[in-house]
Amino acid sequence: MLKKGILAAMLVLLFAGVAAQKREVMLDKVVAVVGGSSILYSEVDEYARQLVEQRRQEGYTSDRDPMNEALEALLTQKLLYNQAQIDSVAINDGDIMSRVEEQVQQMVDMEGSIPALEAKHHMPIFNIREIMRQRYEEQAYAQAMQSEVVNKVTVIPGEVERFYKSISKDSLPTIADQYVYAQITKFPKSMTAAKQRTRERLLDMRERVITGAAKFENLARMYSQDGTAMRGGEMDPSPLASLDPAFAAALENLKPGQISEVVESQFGFHIIQMLDKRGQLYHFRHILLRPVYTSEELGESLNLLDSIADLIHKDSITFEKAALKYSDDASSKMNGGVVSNHDILERFNAFDAKLTVTKFLKEDFGRFKSLDDYNALRRLKPGEVSDAYLTEDMLGNQMGKIVKLVEVIPTHTASLNEDYLRLEEMALQDKQNRVFKEWLSKKIDAMYVYIIPEFRNGEFENKRWVK
Repeated sequence: MLKKGILAAMLVLLFAGVAAQKREVMLDKVVAVVGGSSILYSEVDEYARQLVEQRRQEGYTSDRDPMNEALEALLTQKLLYNQAQIDSVAINDGDIMSRVEEQVQQMVDMEGSIPALEAKHHMPIFNIREIMRQRYEEQAYAQAMQSEVVNKVTVIPGEVERFYKSISKDSLPTIADQYVYAQITKFPKSMTAAKQRTRERLLDMRERVITGAAKFENLARMYSQDGTAMRGGEMDPSPLASLDPAFAAALENLKPGQISEVVESQFGFHIIQMLDKRGQLYHFRHILLRPVYTSEELGESLNLLDSIADLIHKDSITFEKAALKYSDDASSKMNGGVVSNHDILERFNAFDAKLTVTKFLKEDFGRFKSLDDYNALRRLKPGEVSDAYLTEDMLGNQMGKIVKLVEVIPTHTASLNEDYLRLEEMALQDKQNRVFKEWLSKKIDAMYVYIIPEFRNGEFENKRWVK
């Protein structure tokens, strides 16, 4: 993750984009041009307001004028966008449309109706949608271009050590409390029955589409548990290699217009509608459902886990042996139930033994691990075991869980021995910042940039903007 200064260009809010269109004409003068993109005064003004509000919410201050900071952020975003066009950087168009539709729906819900939304912004909804699409697209291209630059950057152990030694003792980062914990998880015994119910729901939907009683895309919008639901389940054309193997095998055998039987993948259960094939790219829609359990079925898992916890409390069995014997989590049960980020690395095909961590900060819960886990752990003392509670795995599957707080590593100053991975992340971030700044300076020199005179006197972090 890059520092706030560099990421600022990625933080333009879409509501601000729509609001900017409402500014008076006298405010909407062009204040800067980068490549083929212009920046309006109203964009800078609105973005500056958002920066001030962000600072207020996060409790930090800056010596920079918000208008100057906003202008430089927008200059950076426009340059990244234009360079992405030059380099033919690819983005996911379908994801953009999905985000636009989701945002528009939220705005409609907030105002109560489409006419109310149109009245508020003094424009028809298709204009609002198009403005948001353009801004999401620009943001996506800018992010993709920045990723092209920084994702190639790596650090070696020697660089991490030099980075650590370059920091004065008074400036060494402080590592907050970290939690080491173990878990025992149980999916409901009725998983087979729940899966069958899910299959039957999808078979019913398939039959309704085939008989003409319903449209596939309408059912996807109403019932699919996938992020493509807002787009009627439609995915961007994709190669088979990028898809779940079972899903890809079913898709490969479909003809345009044909609907698959129910397919089980690592994500749940699907029916797939083939749209067309373009070379090696398959264009399709799908509906995703995951098994849903009754309260009685979920209660059975909790009762079983509470019984296991009771045995542990009575010293009839150790937590480690109970994890090995009863837990449904394959990645932790062989290690006494101790939780790591193994599942995350494996899920995103980034598994590397040296990246596996078993110590989690409070902010890691909700990002890498369930907030339910943290809420259970914060009530425990080291060595204690929680009561059973309901939660979900990273794919959204419901399950029961008990956890044991193994250790709380107190707040301390970072050291190479104890916190190497976090220092490695910081060293990488520092190197990415430097590489990006060098790249940006070269591109500013090579690209057309014009800033109107009254904005040239502002404090720019990169002095090359003013030519």
